Amino acid sequence: MAKAKRKAKSRTKSRTKSRRQPGRKPAGRRKTPAKRARAARRPQHKFAVSHHREEDFDDGLRAYARYRDLGMAEATSGMVRAHVIRFTPPFCAEEVSTPHFHDVDFQMIYVLKGWFETDIEGQGPIRMQAGSCWIQPPGITHTVTGYSDDCEVLEIVMPADFETVTLDEA
Repeated sequence: MAKAKRKAKSRTKSRTKSRRQPGRKPAGRRKTPAKRARAARRPQHKFAVSHHREEDFDDGLRAYARYRDLGMAEATSGMVRAHVIRFTPPFCAEEVSTPHFHDVDFQMIYVLKGWFETDIEGQGPIRMQAGSCWIQPPGITHTVTGYSDDCEVLEIVMPADFETVTLDEA
């Protein structure tokens, strides 16, 4: 055990010695060709902040939910949308439980309050509760099968503007 500690110390000491030439960036900060190419394709981001205000919840994509946009779409020039979704009680399967998918590159959901039930293609029914987080792969069919009266989720989607495709029930 003491030997391992000694080795770790000696590695740390060698890292602190500067071998770079004056005026050059440290190696970890240099942009590789791949990083430069990604940065050239990526839109410039702006600083954005969103503080909780009840009056910011609006009607949105679904009639059974209210949305609080967090300002990320504008800040990322349309690359990312982030919003808090507050589901409207009571859950009504006839209105809510329609199979659909989203034409997105990335979709992540985190349950802030309450619980949320969904049936995801290839996974089956799943109940998520406060603290649960999941990623829905692009184009995966899913159906909302229930939610608590106090359910709120954070959803992060790429790109900011996307299409929701509703499927006919079998």
